[in-house]
Amino acid sequence: MAGKVLAVLLPLLLCLSGLAGLLLLCIPTRDVREPPAYKYGIVLDAGSSHTSMFVYKWPADKENDTGIVSQHSMCDVHGGGISSYAEDPPGAGRSLVSCLNQAMKDVPKERHSVTPLYLGATAGMRLLNLTSPAASDSVLSSVTETLTQYPFDFRGARILSGQDEGVFGWVTANYLLENFIKYGWVGEWIRPRQGTVGAMDLGGASTQITFETASQAEDPANEVKLQLYGQSYRVYTHSFLCYGRDQILKRLLAGVLQKWSSHPCWPIGYSRQVLLKDVYMSPCTSAQRPQDYDVNTEVTLSGSGDPILCQQLVSDLFNFSSCPFSQCSFNGIFQPPVVGNFIAFSAFYYTVDFLRKVMKLPVTSPGELRIAAKALCNESWVKLLERAPGQQARLADYCACATFVNQLLLQGYKFDEHTFPSIAFQKKAGDTSIGWALGYMLNLTNMIPPDQRNFRKGTDYGSWVVLILLFIVVILVALAMLFCFARSSKSQSAI
Repeated sequence: MAGKVLAVLLPLLLCLSGLAGLLLLCIPTRDVREPPAYKYGIVLDAGSSHTSMFVYKWPADKENDTGIVSQHSMCDVHGGGISSYAEDPPGAGRSLVSCLNQAMKDVPKERHSVTPLYLGATAGMRLLNLTSPAASDSVLSSVTETLTQYPFDFRGARILSGQDEGVFGWVTANYLLENFIKYGWVGEWIRPRQGTVGAMDLGGASTQITFETASQAEDPANEVKLQLYGQSYRVYTHSFLCYGRDQILKRLLAGVLQKWSSHPCWPIGYSRQVLLKDVYMSPCTSAQRPQDYDVNTEVTLSGSGDPILCQQLVSDLFNFSSCPFSQCSFNGIFQPPVVGNFIAFSAFYYTVDFLRKVMKLPVTSPGELRIAAKALCNESWVKLLERAPGQQARLADYCACATFVNQLLLQGYKFDEHTFPSIAFQKKAGDTSIGWALGYMLNLTNMIPPDQRNFRKGTDYGSWVVLILLFIVVILVALAMLFCFARSSKSQSAI
């Protein structure tokens, strides 16, 4: 009996299996792309006060010639910016070694030779290049020598223009907010078709404002046209050199030395030894520089904590009296009216964050910003130390910074009761730092060709469903016949 069942079962199973195999051969296939590998890029943001390294990554395929880039890791370089090594150029290169060694670990070893490495220097090096082109060249040569010793694909070290810095910061902000493109829940890239945000950056030596505008700029130097993710953008941008945080503080010190014996923007109870060389060697203070002065002279200055005089001192930094265009920000620079939402980062963020978190003051309107700046300038040194004991290095300068931010945003850029609430003071968007480096990387990925992706044979979803059902039927038939065979054997044994 068992032999008869097997004689019937085996040919049937073989027949069904052969039929399934034949169907499998007949089902049409198509080329299926394997998921792309990641590419990496490294950008060194060589600012006026410090250098930061950002490692970015993106899939090897691209969307409309612009890579989908995300921040992989970052590293802050110890010490000052590379421009501070003007008298010791080799030190500029040595300062980058620690972070570059980290990049060796962060980027997979097999990708080292094809990972582009860039260094972009900003306003600090722009100033150094103005005062001493030879020193600037020596610093760039030093960092270039260091960067070429690593196995990455070094693409150069250069000084960015103020326009580049502003536009790339704008690109970064809008990219992180997914205003250009986003990955939809259905698994496809979509363009949100929404407005962009303006970007305001307050660095150590310059400040930038950049926003999209519908009208043509009256000054062509302030207009940039961009093509990103298949869309065109007309952008207004301007960079104010010598209006960064560090240079503003030097210019205020120079003004104090000309007019007063105490610093109205420093708190009462605070004093500092000021080396005249540190004040007057900057090109930003050249107009205030005495004809004859001893660079090694030190002057002791104390704070008077006078918000009215501090505001007057800060106002002297701006020129609102002349405008060759229909409308200007300050210093005769054309600017259309600010429209839409804005993100203010770098020192904008740190200043407003201090007012909110340390001083516990709201900053949601022009009036509140004025009141907060005044309250900060009225605070004594002792009280400030009690409020922020861990911030002693920069604590005395917050009054000047808050007063300057107030003047720049309200009188300079013309934000008012209606437009000021549209400013978001942010340091990051998600886990990514806001600044020009990511926008720089997004732009540079256009120069990197996409990898040729491997193909494998794949079958359509519907064909796989048919095959799976067929194999299930084969298995069920086999199980049924084995069950019948088992029952038959058991019955014979019982007899």
